Amino acid sequence: MLKKLAEKLSYLDMIDAVVLSGSMTSPIHDDKSDYDLYIYSHADVPREAREAIIREFSDEYTVGNTFFEEGDEFFIDVPRRTAVDMMYRRLEWARDEIDRVWAKCNARLGYTTCFLYNLKTSEPLFDRDCAFGRLVAPLDEPYPEALRRNIIDKNRMMLRGHLEAPYYAQIELAASRGDMVSLNHRTAALLASYFDILFAYNRQLHPGEKKLMPYAHMFCTKLPKRFDEDLTTVIQTVGNSEKLLPALTRLLDSLDDMLANG
Repeated sequence: MLKKLAEKLSYLDMIDAVVLSGSMTSPIHDDKSDYDLYIYSHADVPREAREAIIREFSDEYTVGNTFFEEGDEFFIDVPRRTAVDMMYRRLEWARDEIDRVWAKCNARLGYTTCFLYNLKTSEPLFDRDCAFGRLVAPLDEPYPEALRRNIIDKNRMMLRGHLEAPYYAQIELAASRGDMVSLNHRTAALLASYFDILFAYNRQLHPGEKKLMPYAHMFCTKLPKRFDEDLTTVIQTVGNSEKLLPALTRLLDSLDDMLANG
């Protein structure tokens, strides 16, 4: 069905590639995973044309979702009721992302390489003139050491570094105020940087926001001591400021120990 859908989309001249990525290309997908299709183009794909194609495969759909990216969604019943998410991107955007992060080694706070992971693990269903394949080919090269260093340095500084308000200090302040929403928000940001460091340290692309502990065990050859125990404790104590701060201290101490050992 997905190949037939990709074939229909290929008739639209502005579309350069249709690829399957996300949950179903994950090595640990499950029966709750949906199908994520990314449509790369060099011009806007008219919504009328998108709807006409989707109607050939489903009568339960929405077109023009813009909550995160421009996209459509429909449901199929084989082998079970499953969502098919279609997201529309410009090929130029993917080229810029690879250049900014992979080639020029710019780090972000959390999730630095997650779009690169999405691109690298995409399975082309249609690739006009091999444009997508050529675009993502650099991602098969060794992980850039400058990128690894920049991700670790930038995110580590925000954990509890010498800045005016790194995440740990913000969590301490929220705890002193009894601000539970801020505690949750800042702890989530701290964990995002923690995992960004962890995957970069192991020279692995960041797989996104889901199933990070299983991914870490699968992809990373080196993990902090008490990795599962400390993370579980942090997450379970977010609502208890007296227990959260010592749990975060143990988590970050173990990360520092791992980084100190090379």
